[in-house]
Amino acid sequence: MAAEPIVALLQRIPIFARLSVSQITEIARKAEKVKFRARQNITEAGTAGDGAFLLVSGNAERPTAPDQALPPGSLIGELAMLVEHNYGATIVAKGRVHCLKITRAALHELMLADPSLADLFSQHISERLHKTVDRLRHIDSLLAGSQAGPAKQPAFIAAHTPAAPDRMIQAQ
Repeated sequence: MAAEPIVALLQRIPIFARLSVSQITEIARKAEKVKFRARQNITEAGTAGDGAFLLVSGNAERPTAPDQALPPGSLIGELAMLVEHNYGATIVAKGRVHCLKITRAALHELMLADPSLADLFSQHISERLHKTVDRLRHIDSLLAGSQAGPAKQPAFIAAHTPAAPDRMIQAQ
């Protein structure tokens, strides 16, 4: 796998978008090449993850949503490359799939050598969290406005993210 196409794939992923070309190149250099056969699990829901998988070629799918293929350029298990985390979904190769696995150990090593990486990742995650909270507040206000009766009942919202599919959470 040539470095330039991999760097281009990584640059399109929001968590890597603010990184320099040299930082992304170093991440790609440290990543492990992994191949999967058709119907082989890439991740399994509930299992401990030690890294994220960048689909370089081939397609994958979530068996619970087979009509929503994950194409090349998709990043699977993003949170597991940063912190201890169980994969939130089972992802299966639809055919032959080539991935780069960005392990937490390799990424932590790079962040120790270049602390600006940790700052950029932290900024990205914080922004995503704020956007999610804003969306949940908006949905909660819509639900609260549609409820009848004098007392407001807690609103429950189905949150769907790549890391935590279709999980019920109570809005605050």
